[in-house]
Amino acid sequence: MATLFVIKNCDTCRKARKALDDRGLPYQVHDLREDGLSAALLEHILARVPVMEALNRRSTTWRNLPEEDKQEIDANKARALIMANPTLLKRPLLDTGDEVRVGYRDGDYDDLKG
Repeated sequence: MATLFVIKNCDTCRKARKALDDRGLPYQVHDLREDGLSAALLEHILARVPVMEALNRRSTTWRNLPEEDKQEIDANKARALIMANPTLLKRPLLDTGDEVRVGYRDGDYDDLKG
């Protein structure tokens, strides 16, 4: 079964859930704010998505970080920031088991089969 990593009050995450529901695709929801993010889960995601692609630099969480935390970002620093602040992970993330898809735009899930 697929897992959709979300933050419940995110509009884009709601659109992704609706797209999956409309297609009748089974999935479970993992709320990054409520359910957290373990190191093992982050590594599972990062084995499929490059860490710099997974880091959400447009989020409120990013904007609220101290400036020194935002300087000289490399993969190790990005990984540490995401572990300390799970909402820095771009969302929604859809883990189908075969792949992880980052973000959502209309039509992104049209090729998925139930």
